Amino acid sequence: MAWFLLVLGGFFEVGFTTCLRFVDGFRNIPWTLGFLASVTLSMGLLEVASRSIPMGTAYAVWGGIGALGTVIVGILWFQEPASTVRILLIFGVVACIAGLKLTA
Repeated sequence: MAWFLLVLGGFFEVGFTTCLRFVDGFRNIPWTLGFLASVTLSMGLLEVASRSIPMGTAYAVWGGIGALGTVIVGILWFQEPASTVRILLIFGVVACIAGLKLTA
């Protein structure tokens, strides 16, 4: 269950980074509320998961999921570059996350 919560927290990290793109100095209230809800859920789920998963592993996996998801959102919805090197590095992040899961 802790791993599920950790992955869910990573998805909410993608949510808060995406919302952060639109908060406009925290003047855009709907996006700001989305940011605040997402960051609260993300951090809360990380905290709960880290009760069962070593903190270093939990944080690395949580951050990796957030980084990976944010890059994918950027490529798919915001026309950020999808170069071969960038895609290979994304696979590297996925490999590291899987490795941490397997060794935890």
